[in-house]
Amino acid sequence: MSFDTKQFKRLERAGYDRLGPRYLAAAGARSELAAALLAAAQLEPGQRVLDLASGPGMLARGAGAAVGPNGLVIASDISEGQLACCPDLPRVAADGEALPFVAAGFDRVLCGLGLMFFPDEQAALREIRRVLAPHGRLALSVWGAADDVPLVECALACMRRLLPPPRVARPSIFRCGEAGELDRRLAGADFYGIEIRPHRFTVGFTDAAAYWQGFLDLAGGAAESLSRLPAEKQQALAAAVAAELAPYAVPGGYRLTSTVLLATARPV
Repeated sequence: MSFDTKQFKRLERAGYDRLGPRYLAAAGARSELAAALLAAAQLEPGQRVLDLASGPGMLARGAGAAVGPNGLVIASDISEGQLACCPDLPRVAADGEALPFVAAGFDRVLCGLGLMFFPDEQAALREIRRVLAPHGRLALSVWGAADDVPLVECALACMRRLLPPPRVARPSIFRCGEAGELDRRLAGADFYGIEIRPHRFTVGFTDAAAYWQGFLDLAGGAAESLSRLPAEKQQALAAAVAAELAPYAVPGGYRLTSTVLLATARPV
């Protein structure tokens, strides 16, 4: 199946535009992860920060508190619908593979669970490097290996089991999930001082329906594609995912512990 970059980006934009504020509500379960990424960024008062793939601005808002009134934080995302959720923040709708910012304009770039959604992550990394000041620092997070991310993989496995292959091929969101592979990709974009560490977090759900809705509220382009299915097929998926969730059953629902990789790097 050939990969259509433009169609992929249209689906991602439409999906996140559709989600709007529901994404922010669902992302609240990952606040611990956001705090870990902000700590890794080593933010200081007065710094200029770009939050790339910002969504509704959760990281950007936290960064703003760290850099204070003399600093600057810009939230940037391909989805204008997501950026509409943070009207109190400076925001720029942009494609992360072709950023509209001057070279060396930021002291820090943040990218929380975003890199693996860029069709050409090397182009995105080169753009990040371009807009970072020589003394700057990149702090990003990506999903770990599929087997270590049941929060996402349970839904994807259910879709593979019940649905035909998608018309629009999607790059694997786990393709940066091994530390060695993420290091290779960062080094390939001329980043140095690369440090990578795993971070595990747990999310609970009362039942399979709550899990499925939580997945849809975070899934962007995948959720957009699923929304176009007949209603009975959507209902079947929501019920069938209980099979994938069975290993994570606990009294009162499900608990899924997943792994992300936190990485920091410098442009020089």
